[in-house]
Amino acid sequence: MVNTGRFVILVLAYRFLVPILSAEPDHATRESYVVYMGSPSAGGGGGLEAVQADHLQMLSPVVPSGGQGRAALTQSYHHAFEGFAAALTEKEAAALSGHERVVSVFKDRALQLHTTRSWDFLEVQSGLQSGRLGRRASGDVIIGIIDTGVWPESPSFDDAGMREVPARWRGVCMEGPDFNKSSCNKKLIGARYYGVQPESSSNASRAGEAAAAAAGSPRDTVGHGTHTASTAAGAVVADAGYYGLARGAAKGGAPASRVAVYRACSLGGCSSSAVLKAIDDAVADGVDVVSISIGMSSAFQSDFLSDPIALGAFHAHQRGVLVVCSGGNDGPNPYTVVNSAPWILTVAASSIDRSFQSSIVLGNGAVVKGVAINFSNHSLSGGQYPLVFGAQAAARYAPLSEASNCYPGSLDARKVAGKIVVCVSTDPMVSRRVKKLVAEGNGARGLVLIADAEKDVPFVAGGFALSQVGTDAGAQILEYINSTKNPTAVILPTEDADDFKPAPVVASFSARGPGMTESILKPDLMAPGVSILAATVPSAERDDVPPGKKPSAYAIRSGTSMACPHVAGAAAFVKSAHPGWTPSLIRSALMTTATTTNNLGKPVASSTGAAATGHDMGAGEISPLRALSPGLVFDTGAQDYLNFLCYYGYKEQQVRRVSGDARFSCPAGAPSPDLIAAGVNYPSISVPCLRRGRPATVVRTAINVGPSNATYAAGVEAPPGVAVRVSPDRLVFSRRWTTARYEVTFGVAAGAGVGKGYAHGAVTWSDGAHSVRTPFAVNVL
Repeated sequence: MVNTGRFVILVLAYRFLVPILSAEPDHATRESYVVYMGSPSAGGGGGLEAVQADHLQMLSPVVPSGGQGRAALTQSYHHAFEGFAAALTEKEAAALSGHERVVSVFKDRALQLHTTRSWDFLEVQSGLQSGRLGRRASGDVIIGIIDTGVWPESPSFDDAGMREVPARWRGVCMEGPDFNKSSCNKKLIGARYYGVQPESSSNASRAGEAAAAAAGSPRDTVGHGTHTASTAAGAVVADAGYYGLARGAAKGGAPASRVAVYRACSLGGCSSSAVLKAIDDAVADGVDVVSISIGMSSAFQSDFLSDPIALGAFHAHQRGVLVVCSGGNDGPNPYTVVNSAPWILTVAASSIDRSFQSSIVLGNGAVVKGVAINFSNHSLSGGQYPLVFGAQAAARYAPLSEASNCYPGSLDARKVAGKIVVCVSTDPMVSRRVKKLVAEGNGARGLVLIADAEKDVPFVAGGFALSQVGTDAGAQILEYINSTKNPTAVILPTEDADDFKPAPVVASFSARGPGMTESILKPDLMAPGVSILAATVPSAERDDVPPGKKPSAYAIRSGTSMACPHVAGAAAFVKSAHPGWTPSLIRSALMTTATTTNNLGKPVASSTGAAATGHDMGAGEISPLRALSPGLVFDTGAQDYLNFLCYYGYKEQQVRRVSGDARFSCPAGAPSPDLIAAGVNYPSISVPCLRRGRPATVVRTAINVGPSNATYAAGVEAPPGVAVRVSPDRLVFSRRWTTARYEVTFGVAAGAGVGKGYAHGAVTWSDGAHSVRTPFAVNVL
C-alpha cells in the first residue's frame, strides 16, 4: 500500500524545493567580472561617488535587491575609460553584456608576472657616448610601474640631488601599517595599492605578503616590482652587486626620472580588475610611461576587447601615455607572444655581454665550463667529491629514466649522500629548481645538470654547488664516469665573465611572434632580460642566501619582465629630450634605430643559433642614444587603431563606444584582416598572406624630425624569392615635421622556388646621417 500521508509531504516538499534548486545559486556562484563601457561620456561622470552611483544603478535591475548591488561592486573606472568590476553570477554577467552602454563583459582573470651592466652594454652597442646626447634629457618624466609594489628603503630610490616633484603630478602616496607618506620622496613620488588579488595567490604567497595584502600597503614583499622599478628609473648606486658578483654601479635607464608604483599584483599574479584600475589611476595621476611586466598565458589569450591590459593601454594611448609591456616567457615556440595589441609596445628579452660561469673540475684534471650562480664552499684545495650519474643511484623500483632526470622520489639517498649527482633534462616537466631540491634533499653535495634548454639563463642556486652544461660537455662528463672506477669532481663557485661574446642573443624563454593578429609584426623590439642586476626586497631572496651572508639588497633575475622596464626607461629618456612627442613617435624612434648586429659585428642570433627574425626580436635591440635622433618617425594615431579594430572584425557600434566619438564610422572594406597591414601606419610591416601572382602593397607615411632639406634613399633587404619594390625610392623633406608617403609592394619573384612560410627582411631609409629601418615579415602561401 502507498503511504498517502508521506506521499503528500514529499509532493509538498518537492514543490517547495524546485524553485530554490532551479534558481541560480547566489553566493556560491559569484565570480569577479569586469564590465567595460568604452571611453567616458563627453563631459559627464562627475566624481567617484557619482560614477559609483551610476554603476550601482546599472547593477540594480540585475543583482538581487537588499544591498547586494553595493556589495557586488568592487572597482569603478572613470578616468581614461569607463566601466566597473563586480561580483556576479554567470546569468547576471550575461544580462549586463546586453546593456546598450556595455562593450564587453569578461571574467576577472589572474594575469602572470613575467619574471647594471645592461645599460652600459646598450651604450657600447650604440657606438655613441651618452655625455653629449644625455645632456638634452630632463628629470620631469614620470614612469608608472604596475607590479607587486616597491621596497622604498632601497638606495635605488634615493632622491638626493633631485628637483621638486613636477607640479602636474596629481597622484598620492597611500599609507599602510608598513608604509608612510614619508616613504615617498622626489624619486618615488607616488604609491597606490589595490586589494583585489587573484584567488591563486592565497596558496602561493608567503606569510609576509599575505599580511601586507590584508592590511593594504604599496610595500613589495615579492621583489618583482622593486626590481622592475629600479631597472626603469633607479638612481645611480655605486658598488652594487649580488654577493660579490656583477659588482659595479647599478642604475636605471632614466635615473633622472620619477617613479610611481601601483601594487596590483602578488606572488600568485594580478587580477584583471586591479590592473585595469591601476592603469586608470596612473593616467589620471599624470604618468608619461607605464611599464607592465605581466600578461595572460599565451595558451589562454583573450580578444582585444576582453583583454584588460589591451583595453587600459588603448585609453592610455588616447591620453598621451605610452604603455610598455613584456611579451611573455613562453618561448621559443612561435605564436606565444602576448600583449600584442598594436597600441602596446611589446618587448622581447635578450642576453648581455656578461656570463656567470661555474667550472666543474673532474678527477682527471679536465675542466668543464658550466653556467650557474652558486656560492658553494667547494674548492680545489678542499678535496673532491664522488661523482654519480642519477641512473646509477636510482631508488628501488624507480625507472632509470626518472632517476637520470632527478624525478622526486627517484633517487636512493644512500647512493647520493655526500656525492655530486649528474642529471639530464630530457623531461621538461621537472624544472631545474625541482632537480636541485631533489639532489639537496637526498644529501648530495652538488648537482651537474646536462641540458641545452635554458642554458642561456643561469640558475641561481644559492649556497648549493650546481652547474649546468650542454649536451656536448655533458657527454664528456658521462664518458669520464663510465671509464673511471671511482669518478670524482668539484664544482667551483661562480665567477662573472664580462665582455662575453656573442651578445646580444634572443633569450630562449622570450616569447615569439606572430601575435594574435599576424597583420602586426610582434614583438616590437628587444631589450636585456637575462641575468639583470637590480634592487629587490632583501627578505624575498632568503632561499638563495649563501651561508653566513645577510640577504642582498640587489638580485639577479631573468625574464621579459626585466626587459620591459629597460624599454620603459629608454622611452622616458627619449620623452625627456622630446617632451612634445606622442607615444607612437617615441615607439617609432626606438624601433627604427634598434640594432640587429651583435658585439662580433654579425647578425643577432636566436637562442637556437639561427639568425634572429622579426618574430624573435622585432625591430632589434634598443639603442636609446640613437633613438634621440631617429631622422624619420611614423605616427600611428588613434584613428589607425580604431580602423584596426574595424578591420579585425569588431562591430562598428562597439568601436564607436571604444572611441568615445558618436560620429565614428568604420572605413570602407571593413571587416577585412588583409587590410590591417596596409591601413595602420606602423613602424614595421607584416603581410600574413602573400600569394603567387597576387602582389601585396602596404602604404606608410613618414615624418621628418631631423634637419630641413633632407633627402632619404631607400635600401631593401629582400629575402630570397621575394620581390620588394619601394615607390618612390627617394623621399625629400623641405623642413622638419613635413611628411612623405610611400608604398612597399611585395610579390613572389618570377621563377623563384621560394618555400611556404614567413620570410623576413627590411626597408631602410638613409640620408647619410640617419638609418631608419623598418623590418617586415611576409607569409608566402
